[in-house]
Amino acid sequence: MEPQEPLMELSAVTTTVATADDARRLAQAVLAQRLAACVQVEAITSHYRWQGALHEEGEQRLVCKTTAAAVPALLALLRAQHPYQLPQLVVQPLRASVEYAQWVGQETVPGP
Repeated sequence: MEPQEPLMELSAVTTTVATADDARRLAQAVLAQRLAACVQVEAITSHYRWQGALHEEGEQRLVCKTTAAAVPALLALLRAQHPYQLPQLVVQPLRASVEYAQWVGQETVPGP
């Protein structure tokens, strides 16, 4: 049995928006405030029920890689700047390589 690589805890905060422009704006705001080290944006199709009707819409999903300590401020920023009346804000724990987790930690420390 091979020894397992040590892993460190991180968080992923996920939200969706309707347009690439909104995704870019939110991603840049998150990075400018150093609330995440990386924001991945991908085009998706969402199927959902809203106000009693079924919907199918193209959306942009943002996945923000961050530390647990930065999650509350990140959620506050997303709530304040999100274009949706009811934004999806999902926080998931992650286990990452030590090197990647250290980079995320360095990039989410307030500074220049």
